[in-house]
Amino acid sequence: VTWSNGNIFRSVTLLAATWCEQNGIENGFDQDKALTKENLEDFMSMLAFTKYQGQFDTRIRGLGLELYVSQVQNTELKSPKVSKNIPTVAQFTQGEVITFAANAVQTMGKDENIVVLLEGREQTVNYVRTPHRFTLTLSDDTLIGKRRAAQRLMAAAIKQLPEPVNDAKVLEVFDTQLKTMVDEIEVQPSTTNNYLFCLKWFSGANNTATAK
Repeated sequence: VTWSNGNIFRSVTLLAATWCEQNGIENGFDQDKALTKENLEDFMSMLAFTKYQGQFDTRIRGLGLELYVSQVQNTELKSPKVSKNIPTVAQFTQGEVITFAANAVQTMGKDENIVVLLEGREQTVNYVRTPHRFTLTLSDDTLIGKRRAAQRLMAAAIKQLPEPVNDAKVLEVFDTQLKTMVDEIEVQPSTTNNYLFCLKWFSGANNTATAK
């Protein structure tokens, strides 16, 4: 079982962004209104760590949402309304997410057939008790953006690919989805430049592959 604290932060962010939409917040997100103590308690109560189809998973249930993290971690949880607001939400929810993660690890640890790999930022996982710790570093920071772009591209393309699938159709769908994603990011000024650069990098790489 692989666990990501980032997915829990993203789940809370999705709930906060959805709350803003449902309450008619202008400009899409208002941290002062959305991230009150009462709202955060409500958002965390909408998350549950449980078994789904024989596997441990985090369920998001509330505000009209009924989702499992394993099914939406590369789609809804990587959408612009989540990605651009997660840094803000993370500032207010460190304690809540750490507590949720620690409880989940204990739950999984009780199963003798499961080895738990907890992945997250060092500042958060330091609060989880374990004698086993590993720190991973990247020589190229843009790899983070490239990975995120590839995850979103793959998830979006799979939904659009018709049967039967061939190389030409895959490239066509990739081109369409890349253009859509770049246009989507360019109208969001708060989105990280690194992510936009990586999307354009994928576009250039894909064009090169098409030319070949």
